[in-house]
Parts: sequence; structure tokens; C-alpha cells
Amino acid sequence: MAYNLGQQAFNIPSWQITSPGIMGNLTVVDKVPQEMMSLIDPHWYQFPPMNPLWHSILGFAIGLFLIIALLGNMCVIYIFTKTKTLRTPSNLFVVNLAVSDFMIMFTMGPPMVVNCYHETWVFGPLMCQLYGMAGSLFGCVSIWTMTMIAFDRYNVIVKGLSAKPLSHGSAVFKIFVVWVASAVWTVLPLFGWNRYVPEGNMTACGTDYLSKGWESRSYVLVYGIWVYFLPLLMIIYSYYFILKAVGKHEKNMREQAKKMNVASLRSAENSSQSTECKLAKIALMTISLWFMAWTPYLIINFAGIFDLTALSPLATIWGSLFAKANAIYNPIVYGISHPKYRAALLKTFPSLACGSDNDNDTQSVASGVTTVAEEKAEKPTA
Repeated sequence: MAYNLGQQAFNIPSWQITSPGIMGNLTVVDKVPQEMMSLIDPHWYQFPPMNPLWHSILGFAIGLFLIIALLGNMCVIYIFTKTKTLRTPSNLFVVNLAVSDFMIMFTMGPPMVVNCYHETWVFGPLMCQLYGMAGSLFGCVSIWTMTMIAFDRYNVIVKGLSAKPLSHGSAVFKIFVVWVASAVWTVLPLFGWNRYVPEGNMTACGTDYLSKGWESRSYVLVYGIWVYFLPLLMIIYSYYFILKAVGKHEKNMREQAKKMNVASLRSAENSSQSTECKLAKIALMTISLWFMAWTPYLIINFAGIFDLTALSPLATIWGSLFAKANAIYNPIVYGISHPKYRAALLKTFPSLACGSDNDNDTQSVASGVTTVAEEKAEKPTA
């Protein structure tokens, strides 16, 4: 069976169109408003409508993510900006990460919940373009902010006293560059280098990874390198040398303790777990969560441009879920683990506090590094 869609004919096997059961010969595109049809790739005409249960599950999950992410990131922004001791150059990156994660859910969560209720995109072509651009922009800012955080920790731990202390001006400039670079990349599809189109489940919009033109494929390929492979390699590089530096420090401490004929230079309560082990855990968690959040989208996009597999509407759901979940656990990884943040949270919102300011034995290396960075940044002004 052949469908003629505008200038493009698309052959679809009849067995894929006439699926038995309640779907009959309906397709996932049937509910899409007429003004959106020019953005729909012919690939999606071969699939029957998704089970309404999937739309309900997706809408409920995104709604839940929306509430948790907004509350979590609002707490991080409020506490870090309200508490004087937390207004340091290094923590500007944490605040910027919370802002970008907040905006991801604030701009993308509500429209997707509404679309899941209608089982299709209902806001028109212009909003589809803006929605796709917003998701790409804030996602790119979050990714590169996490990279800046990793490099700041690398600068403090690996370079040590030889490192140039991070100033407020330098931190603001780096954040500005991240936003400008992200904006340039995400505006380009509006001017013809790729485009933003409805995804297979028809409830969200993103980059076009199904068009076979080189202008579309090249954008997905280059943008994938920019927002996935390069940041990931930089984060792994940073934590590798951080682990190496801390391991060397731990070895020196053990040798010094041996010379002094003591079991350890650490207190008894902290001797059960070395700093090296703690750092290994936080590094593994940071890289694993980052990988889990953005890999599904990369797989979907690359599968589309390289024809690796026949993407189904259901498969496109997972990219949205995993990427948006990133906005939930980022406040935990980068904010709540900070001991000074926990103390301020305990004082401002006692019911939301995680632990107390005495939980030094469970302090993450992420927070410890931030504290060191704060002290280094404050020394020149002393």
C-alpha cells in the first residue's frame, strides 16, 4: 500500500496498517491537527495508535516529575542565594544547574501533560518549534554546567595550590558562555539546519532525526558530539584525575601513619571509609546518572539518522522520561549533599532537610570539594 504525502510517496506494508483488534486501520498520526501535518515524518504512518494507557502513564510520570523537580530546584535556588556562606563562585554553577533544570520542567512538563491527555500535540506548529528549542536549550545548559562543576573540582583537587582560584567574575563569565553557546546551537534548527518536529508518541517535539537530507543528519551528528560525547569525556577525564590525585594523597597518609606507628591519621569514626572510596562512589554515581539521563535520547537520534532500527512511537517515550528525570536527582547530587546546604535547609525547611550538619561521615566528596573551592576563593580577599 502506498501513501502520497505531499511531495513524498511512502510505501507501507498492508499488514502494518491493518493491525487487528480495536485499532483497525488507524495510525498514530490520525489525531494530529491538520496544521501539524507538514511536520510529521512519513515513518510514523506505519504505526497504529499507542494504547491510551501508555499516554496515561506518561502523563502521570511527567506530572510527578514536574512537581518534584520544581520543588527540589526551587529549594536549591532559594537556599543557595539566601544563605551568605553559600554565595561563593563554585556554588554559582550549582545555582545555574538548578535554574536550567527548573526551566526544563517548567517549560516542558505542563504542555506534555496536556498533550498526553489529548493523546497528540495540540498547541500548533509554532509552539512545537519553541518547545523543542526550549528543551534543547535548557538540556544543553544543564549538561555543560555539570561539566563546569566537574572541571572546577578538577582544578581544586588536582592542581591544588597552583590552581588559580575561581572568582565570581570568572564563574559568571563561564556561565554566560554556556548559555550563549547553548542558545546558538538550539536556534540553528529554526533557520534551516535541521528542524523541530513531533516525536513518535506525538506528545512532545524534538530534533528531526528521521529526515535523510544531509543538513538534518549533520546537525544531529555534530550536536550529539557537542552535547553528549565531548561533555561526557570531559567529566570522565576530570574524575579520573581527581581519583588519581586523592588516591595518591591517601597513600601518602597511610605511609605517614606507618612512620608514626599509628593505625590511621583519621579519627575513629571516619576510618571505616576512606576519602578515596567516598570519591570513587560519588564519581561513579555522577557519571552513571549522567549517562542514564542522556543516552536514551542519543540512541534514539542516532538510530534515526543511521537507520539502525525501526523506531516505534513507544520507543520515543523513554528519551523524554530519562532526560526529564535528570532534573529530579540533580538537586540531590549537587545540592542536598552539601553540608552547609543541609544545615541551611534544616533551619529554613525542617521537614525537607536530609540529615543534619553533623553528618560529616556521610558527606559527599562533591560537597567537600565545593567547600575547599570556597575557601580558596576567599583567601585572596582576606
